[in-house]
Amino acid sequence: MDFIKNALINDVLNTHCSDPFGCLGLQTHPNKRGLSLVVWQPEAQSVRVLAIDSDTLLATMKPTSDAGLFYAEWPKTTKRFHYRLEVTYHDNSTHTLVDPYQFPSTTFVDPEHHQASLYKSQGAIRARAKINNTLSIQGTRFAVYAPAARSVSVVGDVNGWDGRLHPMSSNGDGIWRLFIPDVNHGARYKFEIRSNAGDLLPHRSDPYAQRIEQFPSFASVTCFDNKHQWQDDNWVNRPIEDLYEKPMSIYELHLGSWRRKDDNQPLTYLELIDQLVPYIQEMGYTHVELLPITEYPFDGSWGYQPVGLYAVTSRFGTPEEFKALVDALHQANISVIMDWVPAHFPADSHGLGNFDGSKQYEYPDPKKGWHPEWNSLIYDFGKEHVVNYLISNAVYWLEEFHIDGLRVDAVASMLYLDYSREDGEWIPNKDGGNHNYEAIDFLRRLNETVYLNHPRCFTVAEESTAFPGVSKPTYMNGLGFGFKWNMGWMNDSLDYIKKDPIYRQHHQGELSFSMVYAFDEQFVLPISHDEVVHGKGSMITKMPGDAWQKFANLRAFSAYMYFHPGKKLNFMGNEFAQGQEWSHERSLDWHLLNTDVHKAQQALSKDLNHLYSSEASLHHDHSHQGFEWISYDDSANSILAFARKAKDSPEHSVAVINFTPMAHGDYRVGVPQAGRYQVVMNTDDAQYTGSGFVTTQTYYTQAVSSHGRQQSIELQVPPLAGVLLRWLGND
Repeated sequence: MDFIKNALINDVLNTHCSDPFGCLGLQTHPNKRGLSLVVWQPEAQSVRVLAIDSDTLLATMKPTSDAGLFYAEWPKTTKRFHYRLEVTYHDNSTHTLVDPYQFPSTTFVDPEHHQASLYKSQGAIRARAKINNTLSIQGTRFAVYAPAARSVSVVGDVNGWDGRLHPMSSNGDGIWRLFIPDVNHGARYKFEIRSNAGDLLPHRSDPYAQRIEQFPSFASVTCFDNKHQWQDDNWVNRPIEDLYEKPMSIYELHLGSWRRKDDNQPLTYLELIDQLVPYIQEMGYTHVELLPITEYPFDGSWGYQPVGLYAVTSRFGTPEEFKALVDALHQANISVIMDWVPAHFPADSHGLGNFDGSKQYEYPDPKKGWHPEWNSLIYDFGKEHVVNYLISNAVYWLEEFHIDGLRVDAVASMLYLDYSREDGEWIPNKDGGNHNYEAIDFLRRLNETVYLNHPRCFTVAEESTAFPGVSKPTYMNGLGFGFKWNMGWMNDSLDYIKKDPIYRQHHQGELSFSMVYAFDEQFVLPISHDEVVHGKGSMITKMPGDAWQKFANLRAFSAYMYFHPGKKLNFMGNEFAQGQEWSHERSLDWHLLNTDVHKAQQALSKDLNHLYSSEASLHHDHSHQGFEWISYDDSANSILAFARKAKDSPEHSVAVINFTPMAHGDYRVGVPQAGRYQVVMNTDDAQYTGSGFVTTQTYYTQAVSSHGRQQSIELQVPPLAGVLLRWLGND
């Protein structure tokens, strides 16, 4: 037995073995006398070796002086074979298992993959070990990157969470691997990692896990069911379109609080199919944007502190059920955007922080690797495996879940080394500046990967600064995003609309200034969840005045948003003037739709969406040719007037928005063309609970100069309202 008394066996006995295949399983005897088998089963009292495909007894193993360590020998003439182990434990129970240490080829042969599809080779992958031409054993191949670890073991349901039983093997490339037979779909597991210093770390969830349980276990779960049969072929194979010339009205959604059941439980993915999909379709939204649905441990983070970028949150169902929801949205011609968080991650003990006893995923220096505002860790974008991990994740959602767009969260925090930091709290770049060159390179590579491989998909940056070229192509030295949130428009517009109308005449520039830079980027106009939480109040509570004026102000603001160039985004509840500030712990106030003013706001939102989609002039959003000021300086009346123009067409419309309660019976407006103009939207209409101020529906131009134009109309302008007129030609 001296041949098994070696350093590797000692490592096995002390649970820090990095090469279990060097001592466990079937080995050629060191002295060429035949084959030997060493088995480590620390809770066993006896072990028998059986044929792999029958109950034929091949050997009764002998115990060693080390409890739990067994061995057997066969003569030199014996050919290598596959086997099962019949293990009898100290409680006299017996269990038969297939020893994983007889399958080195299945363990070490990585599935073919590109760097952008690492998820196909790391994590828990379904695999088969070939026995002969007719027999194979199904199981799971585990692989995890932990280059600084002294040892790594798979722990889970397969071994009673005993880290002694399934040590993984590393061949020096930093990846630890092990194929375990008979581990199938739905098995819970984690990785037990011992640092290079010998410390046993808290059990880690699999960075590539496709399912992760909620508190308290946070266990990773093997996920191989693939039950969903996609029905959206017409959608995913549709002609590639110019998204900048298409309407994009986005309904931003937190799945857990959109609508809840009587017991305050959120709807499941499958229940959302029946309730959410027809609602979005009826309301005329073209896109839905989901707050992060990657797994996260803390409800109050709304998903923006993810631990499990590859796992659909289990709060609402399974990955296959989430696919069914995406599929149903596509069949309703609704694009699906998901919020994606590559900027930072929380320091939960089961997550990526200090993953293998070293800073594998985060920057080592807290001046670069710790986010003081969000108490989270920052990805080290200078490490190739981190960049590959994140880009592979983006590709995973596009390919496996048919996601159409990624809204990338907190881009500004990635671009600037001094973001939320005071002097002395950050590390300058090599040129002494505050730009994070590594993050910039990562974002460019991300966008190039998405647009090259998935030309129907797009990316959106939540970026709040004046960083140049966020939505410019990388070949123009831009970051390569398809769109950028227009935070300047949002802040200025909300600051303006909160003011009492009597003071608005002094702040006209807050509305007109957005057109100075409106076409510098490909903008989305966002009224997002961030604007209706944390004490900011709901949109209706931001509005000044009495009850009627509050709703009139909101209607005017809604018109201003939809008439202004840029794609649209509204958080759920804005469409019907949600009353309370949003909370992730309760449903929206759907009961308010029993009230006329809220029902009317919902009707207005619906009509604005359909008008925006059907009116070509309104979604020609990203060119100077699509917009023309008529009057931006009538601060005395707080009125804006401008024209919107369709692409390559004389078709156009004229928008007039009055931000005071004063109606005008004869307000003259210069127009681009002679002819007939028809009112197609008036937010003061009685159907929206407006004032009912009588307005003409059709206007004919007069050869009277106004606003620098030869033709004009004399318009009735209702109070606190937006009016849109469509040019009908010269008939």
